[in-house]
Amino acid sequence: MRKKILLFIPALLVLLLIVIALQPADYRVTRSTVVAAPAVVLFEQVNDFHKWEAWSPWAKLDPAMKTTYEGSTAGPGAVYTWTGNDKVGEGRMTILTNHPSDSIGIQLEFIRPFADRCATEFTFTAQGTNTLVSWSMAGHKNFIAKAFCMVISMDRAIGGDFEKGLAQLGAVATARK
Repeated sequence: MRKKILLFIPALLVLLLIVIALQPADYRVTRSTVVAAPAVVLFEQVNDFHKWEAWSPWAKLDPAMKTTYEGSTAGPGAVYTWTGNDKVGEGRMTILTNHPSDSIGIQLEFIRPFADRCATEFTFTAQGTNTLVSWSMAGHKNFIAKAFCMVISMDRAIGGDFEKGLAQLGAVATARK
């Protein structure tokens, strides 16, 4: 019986490693909302990192967070770096592309608590006097991230933050239209 148990444990471990390895490597998280404001107003809030503090879901999690801005004031070349407590970690965002009132592409690099690089995109679609705003993030999971995502999916891990951020972005944009 003891021999069977000693064989079963490594077999179970190998099976778990195989299951983790077979998990999807790519992920994409997207949230959308309709805001009663023109696309240009929303675009301006996202295209300038200096304005993110008013609506970012992470900005208020660490009042002592240190932020720096580099490059352009807004649009391609604008860079935002942050370092803070365990809730916000450390990272860097760079605006790579923008199409006025249509979309903004951002490279997001996490340094701490885990290293990762992913693509983030905001799209703005006019719907009469309203705008459909979509916020998405896509990336590639390494083996450790695949194991983590078996417990909590990327969608579940950050989807709620995106929803909160979009609601706050909508409130800011509605007040400024």
